[in-house]
Amino acid sequence: MEIKFIDLFAGIGGIRLGFEKAMNNLGFKTKCVLSSEIDKYARETYELNFNEKPQGDIHDINEIDNFDFLLAGFPCQPFSYAGKQKGFGDTRGTLFFEIERLLQKYRPTGFLLENVRGLVSHDKGRTLKTIVEKLEALNYQVNYVVLNSSNFGVPQNRVRIYIVGLLNRKPELSLESNMGASDSHKYKQSQLTLFDESDKSVTVKDILETDQDVIENYKCSDKFKGMLSKVVGDNFDSLHGYRLIDYRGGNSIHSWELGLKGDCTKDEINFMNALIANRRKKIFGTQQDGKRLTIEQIRTFFDAENLDDIISSLLEKGYLSEDQEKKYNPVAGNMSFEVFKFLDPESISITLTSADCHRLGIVQNNIPRRITPRECARLQGFPDYFIYHPADQYAYKQFGNSVSVPVVEEVISDLVRNNFSFFEEQLNIQYSEI
Repeated sequence: MEIKFIDLFAGIGGIRLGFEKAMNNLGFKTKCVLSSEIDKYARETYELNFNEKPQGDIHDINEIDNFDFLLAGFPCQPFSYAGKQKGFGDTRGTLFFEIERLLQKYRPTGFLLENVRGLVSHDKGRTLKTIVEKLEALNYQVNYVVLNSSNFGVPQNRVRIYIVGLLNRKPELSLESNMGASDSHKYKQSQLTLFDESDKSVTVKDILETDQDVIENYKCSDKFKGMLSKVVGDNFDSLHGYRLIDYRGGNSIHSWELGLKGDCTKDEINFMNALIANRRKKIFGTQQDGKRLTIEQIRTFFDAENLDDIISSLLEKGYLSEDQEKKYNPVAGNMSFEVFKFLDPESISITLTSADCHRLGIVQNNIPRRITPRECARLQGFPDYFIYHPADQYAYKQFGNSVSVPVVEEVISDLVRNNFSFFEEQLNIQYSEI
């Protein structure tokens, strides 16, 4: 039995990989009759792996061969513009409208839509409600789950919504929404409660390439390592789980500790760390990152005799800013760091994004470096035979934008297993009419 499908907003084909693997394991053959992706470089990667070049803009696609299933990792364009112009609930002007259009015209057996977790709460839930209502108006019944990739053998904290629908049939799922651990620290704590070692999940260390496979290009520069040494000495392994950021305390290293804009004295470092730790307190107001403090407010938590000299020096170096009212604020500069987060090899990664993949780091055998494109692929559950884009800048961006393949595989497997007779019946009916 063969299932024909289309792959919309296809990216580099992550949803397709998960779908095909699930269907093949369940005894279905698959055939992609159309793929669509607007990004030129994503289309290049897709072609490298599937030997077909996706069509471009979905608005230009009008004629498609009959198909059974629709896949779409559609962008979540807010419906606010359409709502203001047409009244709430109008999806025209959004990319979701193109999915509606194709479902209405071709009436496939089912679909899978993937989106960011924010879709659940966007506009107080009205956006998701609108989407479900539009799908139900086309006689598709809908179910959805919110899942964290870290629960599916992927060492990444990535929470996404997966919406499934069947024509005239309520999809039954045994999967239940589970957003998992909210960060790598809570993940490690949850793992400590598992008594059976066989239950331990995959962590970052399991997806790392060997030292021999990592070329020099990915290793941190001598200059940056010298800066890190000011904080950790020669023990770079102590960087596990640390974020390099200027507006947060906790497990963070800041530009003034690294000497990014100029070396700081111990007093200057202590002052900046105290400012970061205290500036958000409610006694200073309700503002958050933009909160500025006066000298008098600062002295309530850092009353050094040489405070004026400390502030003057930090202003000159550019770590501190001053407004016309003589109020002071740190100058954030995390975008200047070669690595903005060193992953903990014994835990999971933070969520990959298209903007920051290339600046995620790891310390391996006491050598600090950036993670490689292959490691990014593994953090998303892509198989090692998957060919990533030859230009690193596009490879990183594409994996940051992609889906976690094993999660898609499990969602599709669960959908088909729990609705198997429906799939068999619908496909037999459909193909008898062709």
